[in-house]
Amino acid sequence: MGRSIGSIDWLLVIIFAIITLFGVANIYSASPPNGTKQLMFAGIAAVVLITVLLSPAYIIENFAPLLYGISIVLLAGVLVLGTEVKGAKAWYNLGILSFQPAELAKISVGLMLASYCNSANFNAKELNSLAKAIGIIIVPIFLILLQPDVGSILVFTAFFIALVREGMSPFIFSIGFYFAILFLTSINVDTNKFLLYLSVAFVVGIFIFYKFIKKRNYRTNELVNRSEIIVISIAFITSIATIVVAPYVFEKMPKHQRERIMVLFEGETKEEYRHNIGYNLLYSKSAIANGEWFGQGFNEGPVTKGKFVPEQHTDYIFCTVGEEWGFVGSVVLLLLYAIFIARIYYLAENMKSTFARVYGYSFGSILLIHYTINIGMVIGLFPTVGIPLPFFSYGGSSLVAFTTSFAIFLKLAYNDNKSLI
Repeated sequence: MGRSIGSIDWLLVIIFAIITLFGVANIYSASPPNGTKQLMFAGIAAVVLITVLLSPAYIIENFAPLLYGISIVLLAGVLVLGTEVKGAKAWYNLGILSFQPAELAKISVGLMLASYCNSANFNAKELNSLAKAIGIIIVPIFLILLQPDVGSILVFTAFFIALVREGMSPFIFSIGFYFAILFLTSINVDTNKFLLYLSVAFVVGIFIFYKFIKKRNYRTNELVNRSEIIVISIAFITSIATIVVAPYVFEKMPKHQRERIMVLFEGETKEEYRHNIGYNLLYSKSAIANGEWFGQGFNEGPVTKGKFVPEQHTDYIFCTVGEEWGFVGSVVLLLLYAIFIARIYYLAENMKSTFARVYGYSFGSILLIHYTINIGMVIGLFPTVGIPLPFFSYGGSSLVAFTTSFAIFLKLAYNDNKSLI
């Protein structure tokens, strides 16, 4: 047992404990009753962590398909049996507690993807293998889209980062990112002309790259072949279509989602938004600014104590950090997350097992997206989409799910470290 304890990556465990307990303290400051509950959830999470670490390692991989199947069933079932919260039918209400199946799906998809990538017939360079791997990710994304839960959909793109590490062309990932950004910004009519030029420049850039660097045939002096022309033409047409269709699709979105996006463009101080959809962001920024360099002190933030930010203990918990711990405290928290995520990537990259490596990249990327989007939306760089800060925001199911994912990674890292091959 002593040998096992010594093989655990204690840097990760210590940072995990600091972030979690710091989260409990800030939740308590924003809402004492919920802070007390979060401390109880933290105790449950600690039990889960120890239980997973003491469990046989083979269970994790062997049960991946079963867990994935259960997740898909639960995601489908919530569309019928679920409770609607903030416009999304994404929760099961079990009386004394509620459960979001998307949290379980984050774990199961990571495990299933790792299991498939670890199989002998997987090759990210082959279309058939890549299509099956992407299918593992797309099925839950489709079910979550029906809820609809935009935040969770964004998080599931993390698994594509793991696929890029395993050999999928980063160009595929960057194309998806490009069209997502193009769609988001094209809803603002004033930017259409600029984005039209941007899309043309993007396609021309691809053309020049292939024409003069990658695909030149010096024997025949052929600069570009027919397939390249087709690809470039499709990219160009799709870019134009995205710009034209985006405003129409935007008008069909739920009103609160449209307004959240427009706050990003027009600012939360605009009279149209400041008393409703932009209210949270307005006072979130006020709280952070009020913290200045060293903060107002624990449980001493005027904006926090005044309850000006609704549900501040959940997705907007970072503004409590900004107000009570100031710029210095905020930077310390951000650095803890950065070190934590970087350490996960480092350990994953050095795994001997493909299964462990893919799961590590999946887990690290999920944390990275949660961390980036949550902080971005609290300071006004990203629309509000309901993504919690891992281990920090209030929520029992979220904390237990993240802790379970973390425990699985620790177990895989320990097991891989003990493996001879």
